[in-house]
Amino acid sequence: MNILILGWRGPKHPNAGGAEQVVHEHAKGWVEAGHKVTLFTSSYPKAKSEEVVDGINIIRKSIQYWGVHFAAFHWYIFKKHPDFDLVIDQFHGIPFFTPLYVKTKKIALIQEVAKEVWFVNQLPWPINHIIGVIGYLGEPLIFQFYKKSLFMTGSNSAKLDLIKYGISKEKITVVPHGVLLEKVNVKKEKVNTIIFLGAVSKDKGVEDALKCFSILSKTGKYKFWIVGKTSLKYKKELEQRVKKLGLTEEIKFWGFVDEPKKFELLARSHILINPSIREGWGLVNIEANSVKTPVVAYNSAGLVDSVKDNSSGIIVKTNSPEDLAEAVQRILKKGNMYSFLQRGAVEWSKKFNWEKSRKLSLDLVNDTAN
Repeated sequence: MNILILGWRGPKHPNAGGAEQVVHEHAKGWVEAGHKVTLFTSSYPKAKSEEVVDGINIIRKSIQYWGVHFAAFHWYIFKKHPDFDLVIDQFHGIPFFTPLYVKTKKIALIQEVAKEVWFVNQLPWPINHIIGVIGYLGEPLIFQFYKKSLFMTGSNSAKLDLIKYGISKEKITVVPHGVLLEKVNVKKEKVNTIIFLGAVSKDKGVEDALKCFSILSKTGKYKFWIVGKTSLKYKKELEQRVKKLGLTEEIKFWGFVDEPKKFELLARSHILINPSIREGWGLVNIEANSVKTPVVAYNSAGLVDSVKDNSSGIIVKTNSPEDLAEAVQRILKKGNMYSFLQRGAVEWSKKFNWEKSRKLSLDLVNDTAN
């Protein structure tokens, strides 16, 4: 088959994250099965307008915020391209509205329903609030265009949200994500080390992480690591917060790191905290588990799917920095509890692999097209 994926970001994009990795891994599986796959996505500085990556033909046009959506519509309707047997419409807050102009078979691919995430965008005030209100109130209306569409998602949390927005449960297929792991051979730090890993942004809960670090610092000797991409402006804001908290010596900002370094830092850490308000699944939790690092996470959509409570980590009862800190202390003070969670974390991580996930998505693709 000829398969077209419409996505706002693709591989090599400087802001690409877990969602982009997931789409790329599924697409690789479809190529290996003999299908032709084209990804139409946004461009970025110095990007090639077209290239082939892992057998996937990538076309880059316009910018990731809205621009690529209009460019995709114009390209599909007015430009010459192959006939496609199946179109994958990827949601990231805003979908590509393919039910309005694509007549062939379609699958809507969504990692998470945004909901309250709309309100924690990092645009300047009052634009951030205006966008938040428009997004939060408008999102349920978007799904009215997709009532007849088939959906693929990665977690039961996302499935439940889709059902609440009026999508029939029979039209939703949950395909658990795989995980790409790195082999590491390092020891835990001598000082208890707590790591936050992910996009360093408000919706990922980095500000709550700082509050948690502040609470823990008053109870004993710790090191705190913040690992991930952020804007220069927001990093300066966070550094000012750290200074006011008196934690300049205890907190280290690593910035973006490559995959081997990421797994090294996870392996050296004692606990990963994940205070994200909403996730499609929470890939980083499984990555941490694979290197014997338990997770303490908020009781948020996606995180409740990727953290096995009281086995691979702890889901806190209330989403507060105080509860995060309390759970971290409880785990580290009880030696047996920590080693128990380490064993559970490794066993849990073994349940997720891309061979299984690709087979499930390939079955859905073939069934839909046929």
